Amino acid sequence: MKRFIAAIIGITLITGALSACASNKTDTPNSAGTVSGSISASGSSALYPLVKMAADQFKKDNPNVSMNIGAGGSGTGLNNVLTGTVDIGNSDVYAEEKLGADDAAKLVDHKVCVIGVSIIVNADVGATVTNLTKDQLKGIFDGSIANWKDVGGPDESITIINRPTTSGTRSLFAQWALDGQSGVEGDQSLQTDDSNALLAAVGNTKGTIGYIALSYLATMGANICKVQLDGVDADYDNIYNNTYPVWGYEHMYTNGEPNAQVKAFLDYMVSDTIMTKAETLGYGMTSKLNSDAANSR
Repeated sequence: MKRFIAAIIGITLITGALSACASNKTDTPNSAGTVSGSISASGSSALYPLVKMAADQFKKDNPNVSMNIGAGGSGTGLNNVLTGTVDIGNSDVYAEEKLGADDAAKLVDHKVCVIGVSIIVNADVGATVTNLTKDQLKGIFDGSIANWKDVGGPDESITIINRPTTSGTRSLFAQWALDGQSGVEGDQSLQTDDSNALLAAVGNTKGTIGYIALSYLATMGANICKVQLDGVDADYDNIYNNTYPVWGYEHMYTNGEPNAQVKAFLDYMVSDTIMTKAETLGYGMTSKLNSDAANSR
């Protein structure tokens, strides 16, 4: 079973591979159509679809700029921007959660939007398991609950499709769905930080459970079901009103203040042009958070 799932993950990772390289150029004007030089980014797979969409549009508006956008996980993005491998490190979590205090202090945080994270299961499980309590979820991810029949599901083993420790999505999930539980490997667990690979593995394999950013749910397919947490659905209305807890800010970090062309792109990321499209792609607006939700992070 593990070899089969690993093959699904491996194929998807190969087809989705992206590269990123840093820019040493600093020349750029301020208006659309005149930005030049190179801009590179890596990191959060949850934020990748929005950044990639914005980068493609930015490139159309500014044909003399080179855009190189990759994923790889929040920890990877933060380390890449810290070492100068890329210009921007995208992260689902604050830099202090992945880097030492001295290294994190070198980075400048540019908050973009909000991202929610949902529990997902294969449809054979989702037919009967539509809600999990935090205690049940903790038991699944620490391995003490290893069969779906113990939480009202079919009599089959639970297999977790997990994220590596570099993943910001994993950090958000561990902190807010599992109350900071450190052991999140489960009894049978496989790992991928490619969200499309995770969707493929959960959708094609009975008995699986995973967690994924809401920005990927539009393509989750008929063989995958969302699962509520403590009776609350993972959607932005519930995030905005502070009833669904598994979410975080999306960050785009630079090493010190950005150069001119990188600043132009960061400004573009939070422009009305992009923010009006963000919700349709599965992201939330920071301006819609109520005070309790905003203050919780």
